[in-house]
Amino acid sequence: MRRFPTGAALVVLFLAPAAASAQVKWKEIGTTASGNRVYVDPRSVHAQKELVDATVRVVFTTPVESPQGALYATRTRVTFNCTTRRMAVKENTFFGNAKETKVVEHKVNKIPGFGWVPEGSLGTVALDHLCRK
Repeated sequence: MRRFPTGAALVVLFLAPAAASAQVKWKEIGTTASGNRVYVDPRSVHAQKELVDATVRVVFTTPVESPQGALYATRTRVTFNCTTRRMAVKENTFFGNAKETKVVEHKVNKIPGFGWVPEGSLGTVALDHLCRK
């Protein structure tokens, strides 16, 4: 009979919770004007004076057609200016399946600039949630 090395068992026991906690736990913060749910990764939220950095996720209720194919969700790394109510998108990832494993498009803005936040968009929902006092 083969013995299972106890050292290996201990490594598995200690690493399993760490791997599980490394997964993102999204918090629902509202819906857009078109009914898409908006989520934020609470661990990504960092505030410094009037600026708030966060990773925001939108799951489309109906897949959005694009030249690259159907889009099911998007994740956006963004900085919000709570004083001017503007946002700067740093990075966008669009997913082509419901499990969010198929990246259809990934964009990184080399020089993100603060701009207007469209009413009813993910930006408005996140700005209202992250900048409330």
